[in-house]
Amino acid sequence: MKTVIQLVLLVVILALGWYVYDSIMEPVQFKKEMKAREAKVVQHLKDIRNVQYFYKNANKKFTGSFDSLEQFIQTGEIPVIKIIPDPEDTTFVRTISDTVGFVSIMDSLFGKRPDFKVGNLGIIPFSGGEFFKLNAGTIDRGGVEVGVFEAKAHYNTFLKGMDEQAIINLIASKEDIDRYPGLKVGSMTEPSTDGNWE
Repeated sequence: MKTVIQLVLLVVILALGWYVYDSIMEPVQFKKEMKAREAKVVQHLKDIRNVQYFYKNANKKFTGSFDSLEQFIQTGEIPVIKIIPDPEDTTFVRTISDTVGFVSIMDSLFGKRPDFKVGNLGIIPFSGGEFFKLNAGTIDRGGVEVGVFEAKAHYNTFLKGMDEQAIINLIASKEDIDRYPGLKVGSMTEPSTDGNWE
């Protein structure tokens, strides 16, 4: 009888130990997986920001359409500019800019990334095919119209399949301090192209 009780107690101790270990490790695993997913979403947002920058240089405005961005990646070009000192300036302060050629957007931005697919630019990783919310327009800053854009992904989109209560808590923690509950780049209210992870 004593042996049976000891075995039962051993099983109970092991079960409690596993429960304590699991309750400690669950938030650690959630955070680790969240960081891995965020890194992929941030890379997409950086790509969107880079393409928007060159799109604006070519078209004098940002775009709120992934179709336009994807077409621009496939057909757009970046001028290659050579800057030399002005030979008539003895102080070497003035320079002359000369366009010596063009390189495609695809080669310039994504040439070293063989895994990059143009059609996936707007798709949020881990979301099951949902798209980033993309907006573009202008705002007034001191009587001057300034072009702005914003691309964002809510936590609910790229943390799908993870602990629901942890996601709810994460969203609430961001909303409590009046922050966007997810990742975003740019702003529709400020002339900024910063990401909220920076």
